[in-house]
Amino acid sequence: MSLTDSLIDVRPLRASPVFRRLLVGRTVSVLGGFMTMVTVMYQVWDLTRSTAWTGAVGLAQALPLVVFGLFAGAWVDRADRRRMYLTATVGQAVCSLLLAVQGFTGHVPVVAVLALVSTQSCFGALGAPAAGVFVPRLLPKDQVAAGLALNQVTGQAMMLLGPALAGVLLGWLGVGTCYLLDALSFGLAFYGAFGLPPLPPEGEPSRAGLHGVLDGLRFLAGHRVVRGALLTDLAATVLSFPVSLFPLVNAERFGGDPRTLGLFLSALAVGGVTATVLSGSLTRIGRPGTVMLCSSAAWGVALLLFGLTANPWTGLGLLVLAGAADAVSVVSRSTIVQTRTPDALLGRVTAAEQIVGQAGPSLGNVRGGLVAGWSSGTTALITGGLLCALAVAGVAATTPELREGTTP
Repeated sequence: MSLTDSLIDVRPLRASPVFRRLLVGRTVSVLGGFMTMVTVMYQVWDLTRSTAWTGAVGLAQALPLVVFGLFAGAWVDRADRRRMYLTATVGQAVCSLLLAVQGFTGHVPVVAVLALVSTQSCFGALGAPAAGVFVPRLLPKDQVAAGLALNQVTGQAMMLLGPALAGVLLGWLGVGTCYLLDALSFGLAFYGAFGLPPLPPEGEPSRAGLHGVLDGLRFLAGHRVVRGALLTDLAATVLSFPVSLFPLVNAERFGGDPRTLGLFLSALAVGGVTATVLSGSLTRIGRPGTVMLCSSAAWGVALLLFGLTANPWTGLGLLVLAGAADAVSVVSRSTIVQTRTPDALLGRVTAAEQIVGQAGPSLGNVRGGLVAGWSSGTTALITGGLLCALAVAGVAATTPELREGTTP
């Protein structure tokens, strides 16, 4: 296979101007989101000096997704997805503005910060299922995986830039400025989404309320490939996600400098960007299940080794490998969900994917923070990586459809 075939497939940028505009707006918003992620983590650590509280940031993000996510997906499957996404974007922007206000004001209780994070997560729980239909509705089916890879590479690039930029701005201008920049970034996200056509559900309308949620859950329970993909992602995130441990590791290996805190997330992003830029061959082979299983296992092994090494720069290199594995796994998971789910159910299934993809890491942060508090950061990293690898092996052994399945 030639180098050109290995590079990321950019056909979606030519095929759909609407997708291109949406991607630009989303990219800027993701930059602001990663700045806020680092800023919240730094502010909570600065207020409490506790890994349990930095882990609670993950809980504040996860609970709204778990409690509200599936109902939001059922609602999205009965409405214009474009309108729902615009509403969610405005709500998230307002929360970022309020975070900026408390950041400039100072002396706000940590519980109030977490409440704003949780409210913003509620709006995210509405926006993500709506956005889940954009790629398969805007692009030809044979370009869906490529479109998802473009979303992933821009997101990973912003993950590379956002934490580093936040680290600089935190030391220079403070937490309020970082939150304010995130609020402003939602303006471009709104502009990008405003050009979308109306996107009502196709097929049989969703039933209202709990009945609609149960319909989505029945689909997930009965579709072994989609179910296996979500279980694999849960194994990788709930059992081994390391971000809540980064302030502790930064204090141990880099003296607690806020400028180096961003290096950990940036290292994950370097791997993610590199892997996604070279994803052309993976998105063309049509075996997302096999690719996801292998990359998820590699994520766990890399984090296990990160916990074992004492050299900070070797550790950053292992985070690069972990980020590459994570990026490949995310593209594969989204490809499975969006090519195997009927449009009429896609809001609910995307909501379930969102719970797995966002609440999973958040719960993993809680796990990591608690285990580190009871033992040590090294123990939390090593046990998490080992459990992840074992759980992925278990999913692979019990779900042959995921190992052998091809993209329809």
